[in-house]
Amino acid sequence: MAVFKAGTRLKSAVCSSELMIVVAPAGDVNLTCGGAPVVELAADAPAAEIDPDQKAGTQMGKRYTNEAGDIEILCTKPGEGGLAADGTALEIKGAKPLPSSD
Repeated sequence: MAVFKAGTRLKSAVCSSELMIVVAPAGDVNLTCGGAPVVELAADAPAAEIDPDQKAGTQMGKRYTNEAGDIEILCTKPGEGGLAADGTALEIKGAKPLPSSD
């Protein structure tokens, strides 16, 4: 578990994914990519293998969030691992609908 703040750069320990926290949760969160905890971008990643059940992949430029919307992560480099916070998979954040121009 770790406390993150907006702007923190992270990377996956099991794939090539690189991430940035856009909206940080209020408390501790267990953020994983490919089933392994993420690490600071400058840190050495421990030797680990991707969990076959966590191979959803990340897409560059997409924002990932949970249902509550209290965490938002921007993918800056794609990879094979899927993102999860406290064991719940994060989904790609959809675009907001624009108001009608009528």
